[in-house]
Amino acid sequence: MALSSFYLRPAAIALAVCVATGSAMAQQPQPARPAAPAQKPAAPAAPAAPQAAPQQGQQAGPTVVQVKPEPSQTDWLKVCGEDPGNKKRICYTTRDFVSDQGQPVLAVAVYDIQGDPNRIVRFLMPLGLLLQPGMRFSVDAGQGQAGKFAVCFPNGCFAEGAVGQAVIDQMRKGNAIRVSVQNQFTREVTFDVPLTGFAKAFDGAPIDPKVLEEQQRQMQEQMQKQAEDLRKKLEGGTGAAPAPAAPAKP
Repeated sequence: MALSSFYLRPAAIALAVCVATGSAMAQQPQPARPAAPAQKPAAPAAPAAPQAAPQQGQQAGPTVVQVKPEPSQTDWLKVCGEDPGNKKRICYTTRDFVSDQGQPVLAVAVYDIQGDPNRIVRFLMPLGLLLQPGMRFSVDAGQGQAGKFAVCFPNGCFAEGAVGQAVIDQMRKGNAIRVSVQNQFTREVTFDVPLTGFAKAFDGAPIDPKVLEEQQRQMQEQMQKQAEDLRKKLEGGTGAAPAPAAPAKP
């Protein structure tokens, strides 16, 4: 399973890992956040970023990237736990998204911390974006919210912004959250991320840890099977993988 789920899927795990480092890396003070749950899949592959540069003589308008939910993730996922530092309960609701070609693009998570009136909206963004301008996100055609990049890893860069209850209510009722950034050519790119199912997951009960563990086990088995099938396919009718070429003599 590609870039998926904060706890069932690798991308979300990367976002969870960033919980522990986000406060130190972000430029603004952030609420304390707990460590990720014990179950952690392997690190995700890097998300694919739009790479096209504007052609000479062509107007460099914004590029809109339509994304869809990662196929193996049937819905938004809500996970809750306790911050070991301040003993506060924290929940986050997350989902991963891919392109029309099935390539990992980004992941979204909304953190709800006990006693904090604000929520943190965190994004795992593709590599190849300009970090200094930051990012902006809005629900449908609503007012834009500013966000800043916090830290980058081989699998992508984390960006986040604090929002109040009004934005959460918009997400509950909205169709999409629009995330705007600049690519390496300083061209604006907007990711149009569907919000279908967000309200149900955000307001609902968190996933049971035992169910989470079982789903993680099934995911790992499926990935192993896919790797084995690929190996057999590459071997083809030869019965063995091709031998590596001999190194040149000095």
